[in-house]
Amino acid sequence: MEKPSSQVKAKVVARDFRLYYGDFMALKGLNAAFPDRSITAIIGPSGCGKSTFLRSINRMNDLIKGTRVEGEILYEGKNVYDPSVDLTWLRSRIGMVFQRPVAFPLSIYDNVACAPRVQGITKKSELDEIVEWSLRSVGLWDEVKDDLKKSALGLSLGNQQKLCIARAISTNPEVILLDEPASALDPIATLKLEDLMWTLREKYCLVIVTHNMQQAARASDYTVFMLGGEIVEVGPTRQVFTNPKDPRTERYITGKLG
Repeated sequence: MEKPSSQVKAKVVARDFRLYYGDFMALKGLNAAFPDRSITAIIGPSGCGKSTFLRSINRMNDLIKGTRVEGEILYEGKNVYDPSVDLTWLRSRIGMVFQRPVAFPLSIYDNVACAPRVQGITKKSELDEIVEWSLRSVGLWDEVKDDLKKSALGLSLGNQQKLCIARAISTNPEVILLDEPASALDPIATLKLEDLMWTLREKYCLVIVTHNMQQAARASDYTVFMLGGEIVEVGPTRQVFTNPKDPRTERYITGKLG
């Protein structure tokens, strides 16, 4: 990725990162920097390694048997694959939001409070404050403040996804990973989610995987184009979409590739 300006700090950096499923190399020597307080979109055809790369950042791929890695992914200068890294801590600092909303079969309140409780916060006044702050941050508080004891499964899909983001930020992370977060949403809910992303961008480093070229173009500062497990082109979104440097990028964006 093109280096951010000196005023923009890279929150996450991949250095010659490779990931294998058994003998198969799924990610091939990736190098990228994800600036703080920005949105980076990862685009590319199905099977190119987008989600695998995203999930590598907070080591979600560790859950897949036979996975091994080479190279580094640095968060705040430390390799997240260092044996000394505590995974619970890492995933509290680098939150994850999945394709389909995964609301727990609990109350709205408990969906947000569960992660802080795992971190050892048990005082009700503290949990109340975290729940309200998290729900306000995603624009849900006014809508659900009188229904906090009701099941989260009763929310619309769009609001369930907002709830999942509230849950992700309840541990006060610095990075939020979003794996096609709008794929199950209607167009109106999708635009509301994108508006929320721009709001969250003021505080967090956001990385989003998307198949939607229009979404990547309108809802990101930087774009990474992947193909066959490799990074083909990276740079500011406007430049990638209007003046791509690699002909494969242009073919993909115009629908002639993938």
